[in-house]
Amino acid sequence: MVEAKVPPSSNPPAADLTGLHGWLLLVWFAASFGLVFFAHDLQQVIAGWPVAYWFAAQGSVIIFIGVVAVFAWVANRRERQAGVVSNTVSAYNRRIHRRFAMFVVLLFMFILALAWAEQAGLRKIWVGAIFLFTTVFLYALIGIYGRTSKASEYYVAGRRIPAMYNGMAVAADWMSAASFISMAGGLYLQGFSGSGTHPGGLVYVLGWTGGFCLVALFVAPYLRQLNLFTLPDYFGLRFGGRWPRIIAAWSAVLCSFIYVVAQIYGVGLITSRLTGVQFEIGILLGLGGVLVCSFLGGMRAVTWTQVTQYVVVIVAFLIPVSWLAYKQLGNPLAAVVYGQQLPKISGLELRLVKAPDEQQVILEYQRRAKDYERKLSQLPTSLEQEKKDQKEVIQRLSAAQADESVIVMARRQLAALPRDESSARERWTQAMQENLARAQPLAGMPRHTQPFAGNPQGTAEEQNLFDVSRRNFLALMFCLMIGTAGLPHLLTRFYTTRTVAEARNSVTWSLFFIALLYLSAPALAVLVKYEVMSQLVGLPFDELPVWIAQWAKLDPALVSVSDINGDRILQFAELQLGPDIVMLATPELGGLPYVVSGLVAAGGLAAALSTADGLLLTIGNALAHDLFYRKNVDRAGSVRRVMLSKFALLVVALIAAYVAAQRPADILFLVSASFSLAGSAFVPVMILGIFWKGVTRLAAVAGMLTGLCLTLYYMVINIAAVRTLLSLDGSGLWFDIEPVSAGAFGVGAGLVVTVVVSWMTRGSTSVRS
Repeated sequence: MVEAKVPPSSNPPAADLTGLHGWLLLVWFAASFGLVFFAHDLQQVIAGWPVAYWFAAQGSVIIFIGVVAVFAWVANRRERQAGVVSNTVSAYNRRIHRRFAMFVVLLFMFILALAWAEQAGLRKIWVGAIFLFTTVFLYALIGIYGRTSKASEYYVAGRRIPAMYNGMAVAADWMSAASFISMAGGLYLQGFSGSGTHPGGLVYVLGWTGGFCLVALFVAPYLRQLNLFTLPDYFGLRFGGRWPRIIAAWSAVLCSFIYVVAQIYGVGLITSRLTGVQFEIGILLGLGGVLVCSFLGGMRAVTWTQVTQYVVVIVAFLIPVSWLAYKQLGNPLAAVVYGQQLPKISGLELRLVKAPDEQQVILEYQRRAKDYERKLSQLPTSLEQEKKDQKEVIQRLSAAQADESVIVMARRQLAALPRDESSARERWTQAMQENLARAQPLAGMPRHTQPFAGNPQGTAEEQNLFDVSRRNFLALMFCLMIGTAGLPHLLTRFYTTRTVAEARNSVTWSLFFIALLYLSAPALAVLVKYEVMSQLVGLPFDELPVWIAQWAKLDPALVSVSDINGDRILQFAELQLGPDIVMLATPELGGLPYVVSGLVAAGGLAAALSTADGLLLTIGNALAHDLFYRKNVDRAGSVRRVMLSKFALLVVALIAAYVAAQRPADILFLVSASFSLAGSAFVPVMILGIFWKGVTRLAAVAGMLTGLCLTLYYMVINIAAVRTLLSLDGSGLWFDIEPVSAGAFGVGAGLVVTVVVSWMTRGSTSVRS
């Protein structure tokens, strides 16, 4: 999909859109923050749907699409940019349409051929391997075909990507491993709003779609009008001097690096499942696919690989969820009909809460938690006693000449004990907290449609819990939305369109393509939860599906089962599913052919690869174009600059792969943290700089540093290990806001500092827009 050269169109001056901005912003605010604030009062059931749940899962997303579509249509008409395209552009678009249609047809033919081969006896391992290597080989071919050393092609794909295809590329870039792999799992575990005071659930649907309204209204068209290459280019152009660009470049590297680690972790997870290789080897195999796509052709190659990856992602997501919907409800339109399962799940939740077998499991978890509490209270004596008892076990086994494997296992258990009092306290505290969490009804999971923990009409403690839960939901949603408007790899995609009008249209297409998955993710979570509660729970352990053992062997954090009450029957509290397993195991859970499992894994791999491509490209460009090139502008030619970007991309990819191999945190947390960092570092200064001429260079530097540093401080100071190291007692939370939402403080502080310093230095020299 390498395109013919099309001359870029001129961008006329922007029309006055103040009134339109105001009305659409009001609609956006009502559909997001207004809805969430009054969610507890909107529990009326209409056509089987709780009103608040329907709006949070579907209604608000549809409204957001309407907001960006109306803005694009009205703004383009006012600026008279919606109309005529040249014959060259039309011919180019028709050529791309033909190639795209051919690819879609060939993809479905490939899936059907593999399904036939599986029925004919092709082994599962070969099905998975063929999916993996065929898709990666396709991406590599496009990357090789789109190779370039020309700066405008490498950085912005020649600024001639049609709005619809740029929308697909944005959607693929956006729908990372967190969206494809973890979102449905997060909704399964967290329901409407998360567990306790920890926000989650539908906050990701609202935050990650509502943010595109801010991109459309305040960012994308204005950046496109400047004909830049990178986001730090804007800060250098708007404010002048070195420091705004340098701070923006390093901020882009930081938030993009955290984000890309999560993607490479997802690549390793899926590749190892498809091929059976070790997790670390899976990372390296997937990394090869990332590098071939982005290393040779930059943005031009990445754009067209992301278009193909989007098709793979959306097909891989919709097929299993449609199958489950048809299996349970007789209708494949999952997003439309899954509301019928919500009252059934509520009934199953009530039954499980009261079930005697579930109560036995809860009592055992409570006993284990008290045992850990006793050990903690008796440290270091309890640790010494544990080691002494285990040594005596080994001595008895040796004296009885027990089987060598049993003795080896006993020695491993001794070696696995904490080394000292500090590690014992940390490990046993974590184990105690985990058992206490599992000792709650429904294994600590909230009721699926319940908005927020606690009760606003309950006791003082319940009212406080409700307020804190809602506050954290609002804070995380704010961070996700603001972060969306500041992510460098996302905003750079809107530099690739021909005109400002197409940049606006591209945002609309992007949100439409993203919504196809985001409207289905809540449906998948509900359908899987019903399947687990009604079909899996209650099975004898020796009749459990084989996929549980297969995934548990790969990583026990993904799925684990244990017979806590000893009845050899699986209870709901005895099953632990990680958020990253729900989507990947859906085909096996629903009894689909293995070819669908391979397709889902290929879709997850495409989601991770597409986002990793864009992130690595952003990091490489920030290091080479914004840092090195700007320091050596007289000595670094265009070709050399592109080569340096490629080298930086390669080095960063290897470092990110090493970090991902350490499995630092779950995917959703890593991604959410990068949103807080991006929002606090970029958005206040960027939007003020676009709409207010009074922002000075010093104010921009102060605002960016304040927002970024405060966000980093709040995240780091609330890490348990850091608080232990610094001997900090109690909670370090401000207003009970969780660290993942640190951007709520960083954005506010950055905004205030930028305004105040601008007023204080308004007489100084400053570059103004």
